[in-house]
Amino acid sequence: MSFQFLGIAGSLRQKSTNRGLLRAAQASLPSGVSMEFADLADVPFYNADLATRPAAVERVLAQLAAADALVLACPEYNYSLAPALKNILDWASREPDNALLAGKPVAILGAGGGMGTSRAQYHLRQVCVYLDLHPLNKPEVFANAFAGTFDGDGNLTDARLQKLVADQMQALTDWTRRLRG
Repeated sequence: MSFQFLGIAGSLRQKSTNRGLLRAAQASLPSGVSMEFADLADVPFYNADLATRPAAVERVLAQLAAADALVLACPEYNYSLAPALKNILDWASREPDNALLAGKPVAILGAGGGMGTSRAQYHLRQVCVYLDLHPLNKPEVFANAFAGTFDGDGNLTDARLQKLVADQMQALTDWTRRLRG
């Protein structure tokens, strides 16, 4: 059985460590699993007054529809999740019957300050409850972005974290198989 994962980084910076975590996740996927990335740079804030959805929103919603599972790289902004990540979830949740999100398996990881992005990830888990997303419980990935674990381009260089990310991708594959089975 093959699966398509969708990686979504809450950070818009090209060299962000959260994008680096997604690249590490993509590089460590089990056999039969592929992952593409959503680009949120041109996705406008959700606005119910818009008569038609912008093309950037349609593009990401199509990626969400095709994905068997999500990999959410969650930066921490002021003890919470990044607006870009919350925004795309808000757009997706407006589909009838929450069709793009309900029941979908999710892995959450993040790179940030001293505690990684633990507070933001726990907040994101609360959002997942309402959206009927099914996040993995373990392994959790909280990366300190300022401890020499990433290079200047945001790529993960720490072997221990690389293994943890690989373990999480295997767990997400197993979780997806279980929920889709």
